[in-house]
Amino acid sequence: MSNQEAVFLKGNLFRHISVMTLTSSVGLMAVFLVDFIDMVFISMLGKAELAAAVGYAGAILFFTSSVGIGMAIAAGALVARALGEGDETLARARASTALAWGVLFGSVFAALVWFNVRPLAELVGAQGETLDLSVHYLRIIIPSLPILLVGMVGGAILRAHGDARRSMMATIWGAAVNAVLDPILIFGLDLDLTGAAMASFCARIAIATAALYPIFRHHGGLCRPTLPHMRQALVPLLAIAGPAVATQMATPIGQAYVTRAMAEYGEAAVAGMAIVARMSPVAFATIFALSGAIGPIIGQNYGARNQERVRRAWLDGILFTAMVVVGMTLILIALRGPITALFEAEGVARELIYLFCGPLALFFFFNGVIFVSNAAFNNLGKPLWSTWINWGRNTLGTIPFVMLGGTLWGAQGVLIGQALGGVAFALIAAVLALRIMGRSETCAEKAPFARQGRQLSLVHLRR
Repeated sequence: MSNQEAVFLKGNLFRHISVMTLTSSVGLMAVFLVDFIDMVFISMLGKAELAAAVGYAGAILFFTSSVGIGMAIAAGALVARALGEGDETLARARASTALAWGVLFGSVFAALVWFNVRPLAELVGAQGETLDLSVHYLRIIIPSLPILLVGMVGGAILRAHGDARRSMMATIWGAAVNAVLDPILIFGLDLDLTGAAMASFCARIAIATAALYPIFRHHGGLCRPTLPHMRQALVPLLAIAGPAVATQMATPIGQAYVTRAMAEYGEAAVAGMAIVARMSPVAFATIFALSGAIGPIIGQNYGARNQERVRRAWLDGILFTAMVVVGMTLILIALRGPITALFEAEGVARELIYLFCGPLALFFFFNGVIFVSNAAFNNLGKPLWSTWINWGRNTLGTIPFVMLGGTLWGAQGVLIGQALGGVAFALIAAVLALRIMGRSETCAEKAPFARQGRQLSLVHLRR
């Protein structure tokens, strides 16, 4: 294969980052916007227990999606690296085995969660009728986890090829399906939470289908992995996916603690937090997309051993983060009144919305620094570094800060403490990222991955 597929080896890096991130964020924003609209619809039903149930369920769904996010990170990093090396056969093989292993792991994980969903919901603080509603909602959605994983890994494979537009369209199709079915099922058929869950299930099917089609149509398709191929692919895949999954699981665990801490202030506080949780990814979809978008850019240049472009991509990613956060914070401050009116929020729920749509939004810059640095770690052969950063952020950088914030300022202090805890770990992540990129010998660290990849490539060539 020629390097025509490795589109990030040349050209302006800030432009690559901007195009990839903004394109990816459109798709993410579509999905997050539907979740946001779900919360609007559920709030219109007039029961705080329903909104709180979605808040508790959201903490657990975040946990279940960690497997998909981790597998997507691994697939994207390995495929991008192979394309940077100029090996199309290896890229296709890695994409195929990543999808196969992902579905297998996702199915096992979904089964474990499904059978333990009630104790998990109790663990994050759900009680009484809210607990029953959360369990019911989750039992419908969780079996769709393997389907969601296909969509997530498929989207990562498309981004590794530089095909951000088709990756975006996969999520837009899912969002469109959800947006159409939500009012029909929630209000038209009077299914309430059941309707919302069914709409989300159908949306995941749409995302998976729309992600797989362009892989076959435009990027050489997939090969059928045999047992020897699966065994050989497991080591390089787990070398990134294992730490990446562990990294992603830290966030829902930290969020589960925050949810439980907020539960001490009543259902209205949990409902307000759930509204903020739906709002933040809509407002900062660009930052959430940045990690997945910048990964292939770093991965391709790392595969081509161009360390200067790797370092420049990271720095441009930080600059991009700062520009987005400042601009979005100003927009949120201007719109916090209408947003509060939209949800008819009062009391503590209103206070939490005003807090987020104000100075607290600026702290999302530090989340962005962590996202960009973790993408660098995952693509530069140091995935465990991102694991330690995320676990530190969601334990030492969350629990004591939330406890102190709650003691000093009540429900608002819970969110303030969560935000403040990210500052120190963002600085640590930045220092580590600069350290690894400053080493001239970094390129040599890809040798183990290259040897494993070449072995897999030779197996396919012998076919």
